[in-house]
Amino acid sequence: MTFKPARLLLALLAAVALPVLAQNIAVVNGKKVPSSRVELMLKQATAQGQKDTPELRQMIKEELISREILIQEADKLGLSDSADVKGQMENARQQILIGALVKDYVKKHPVSDADIKAEYDRFKAQTGDKEYHARHILVEKEDEAKAIITKLKGGAKFEDLAKQSKDTGSAANGGDLDWASPASFVKPFSDAMVALKNGQITETPVRTQFGFHVIKLDETRAAKVPTLEEIKPQISEALAQKKLQAYQSELRAKAKIQ
Repeated sequence: MTFKPARLLLALLAAVALPVLAQNIAVVNGKKVPSSRVELMLKQATAQGQKDTPELRQMIKEELISREILIQEADKLGLSDSADVKGQMENARQQILIGALVKDYVKKHPVSDADIKAEYDRFKAQTGDKEYHARHILVEKEDEAKAIITKLKGGAKFEDLAKQSKDTGSAANGGDLDWASPASFVKPFSDAMVALKNGQITETPVRTQFGFHVIKLDETRAAKVPTLEEIKPQISEALAQKKLQAYQSELRAKAKIQ
């Protein structure tokens, strides 16, 4: 079988055109829509749990074509030249670049297992081996706290007096702070709390930056500290955020801001 010159020319042109067409999913009003956009959207979709299927690819293709049609219309109307749109586009550009910078930094400065273990050990030491179920009444002045202590010694119920507490979150529940470790509270409060025995109330007001507290300890129990494996993802995320904050602070310190 032999090709005639015209057929041979068509075959050659088709062979050259195939790679070009493979690089684009469509050409809309003369403008090419590159297939790389499909791959980018597909990557984002699969990262969110969707499966790479022919149906998904077709949906993405149709979406990109629709976008191109709408973008061309917006350009035709001159909307891309408006100050508002330019500002939004610049904000989007900044967010994308910052996201890329963060991703690059995290990749180059990963949180090590040793870092996670050290942070877990610190957390365990800070949490301690006991949890405390305490109540408190928070007032503004020391004399108010002393008066409350006097009333309690005279037989008044803690839960009733707690209704006047400045801590509105616990006042309605009799001053109940639920189970917590000493590390959950500011130091003056936790020091006074751990010194109490079950059922005991502080003899003198406890001063913190929030005001004056009257504290009652209901119960204590052995602390239920989660295992390293249970909270490893949270620790890793927290340490990564800490690294990023330090990196940002370092960059800001080097920057010339006028």
